[in-house]
Amino acid sequence: MSTITQFEHWIGGIQVPPVTGRYLDSTSPHDGEVVFRIADGSPEDVEQAVTRAHQAQPAWGRTTTAERSRILKAIAAGMREDIDWLVELECAETGKLPAHARVEMLASADYFDYYGSVVRTLAGDTIDQGPRNLTYTRHEPYGVVAVITPWNGALNQGARGIAPALAAGNTVVLKPSEFTSATSLELGRIATEAGLPDGVLGVVTGLGPTVGVPLVSHPLVRRVGFTGSVATGQAIGRIAAERVIPVGLELGGKSPIVVFADADLDGAAKAAATGILANSGQICWTTTRLLVERSAQDELVRRIGLILNAKRPGVDFGPIITSPQFDKVLGMLDTARQEGARAAFGGHKCKDGVPERGLYIQPTVLTDVKPDMQAAREEFFGPVLATMPFDTEDEAVALANDSEYGLFGAVWSGDTARAIAVAHRIESGQVTVNGGAMGNETPFGGYKMSGIGREKGIEGLYEYTQLKTVSVGLPDLGTE
Repeated sequence: MSTITQFEHWIGGIQVPPVTGRYLDSTSPHDGEVVFRIADGSPEDVEQAVTRAHQAQPAWGRTTTAERSRILKAIAAGMREDIDWLVELECAETGKLPAHARVEMLASADYFDYYGSVVRTLAGDTIDQGPRNLTYTRHEPYGVVAVITPWNGALNQGARGIAPALAAGNTVVLKPSEFTSATSLELGRIATEAGLPDGVLGVVTGLGPTVGVPLVSHPLVRRVGFTGSVATGQAIGRIAAERVIPVGLELGGKSPIVVFADADLDGAAKAAATGILANSGQICWTTTRLLVERSAQDELVRRIGLILNAKRPGVDFGPIITSPQFDKVLGMLDTARQEGARAAFGGHKCKDGVPERGLYIQPTVLTDVKPDMQAAREEFFGPVLATMPFDTEDEAVALANDSEYGLFGAVWSGDTARAIAVAHRIESGQVTVNGGAMGNETPFGGYKMSGIGREKGIEGLYEYTQLKTVSVGLPDLGTE
């Protein structure tokens, strides 16, 4: 990009400059250059956005599911029409490979298509309490919903919460990460052009203390959806608990990929390598703990290494998106070596073929990892795979569950019945067996410290509704 584009908040269907007049620099992790200037929000900006959302909600909540469906599908179409621009923005701020960014942007549009469809099925139940009563339930919106997204997938994570929230009749104020805000702001424009009424979706950018905290604390916000770190999720949860409002938290992961010796080792190797190559491991559900039956460990690691060694920075994998995260990953690799782990492949900053200020780390496979090491317990959120052997099925399950997280898991075995049995024993919100597919239709969420609530699927829609029971006493018409 030749010029630095400046982005304002999106409030009430228009661009709104920050009250303070201040802006934040958004830099590219590929080369460290400033690519955008983003509005630096304040509590006053939050107040304006929430007020507009509150004013718009009653009319939006009264629309039919058919009307909401039409608009959500129009938003999806608008996103696809602007796909090249969205990809350009995403790549500039995150350094993602264009192909990966395009997949994410199209997936973001798919959420609006999906929830634009399933909202037509939104329905309550009738409850039989005899001929003189009509009792039924309704799924009603909360009102104003706050959605807060991380820097690793701002638009994709935002769409995952915004689409069902709007479908259910809520209005939304979105706070994206200050590191990656551009595509979220463009979503506001696209939604308005698609016919979403003014005020139904607002986007306020800025820092956590000056935008995120006032947003979650605002008395007109009636539900919060957050994706990000455990520490920030805990802070948001405390505010929500004090206010007695529901909160959905999609937090961290240290997900296991369990590989038995009878598995398709090529398939397992590809899955393990892809997990840390995709977005350079900056995906919450990535399988970063490789638990492999001892007799197959060396061969599986070798096959993974062959895949990783052929990959080039900037071509086959991207950079770490933020400088603090880049430093954290390198620091954890240093700690891993000090604790006795060995980098069978990778383990360092990329030096060749990348700009001097580029935040690239070689895809890494650590061996000699022990269960009590930092590398086995803490989330790298980078392209690092920690390998540990097991000898029995029970040991594999114990290792898989030896984590405070429970977001995702994978099992590979030539014995499908055994693989399914192990999947049932793994403490996580979703598990794939031998590369099983996940999609918009499959609920997503965590066990343990990985979060609260579910996204995606019909369950994701009902997360944004509250249930009301209505009972009508009917007159006694007597009998003939």
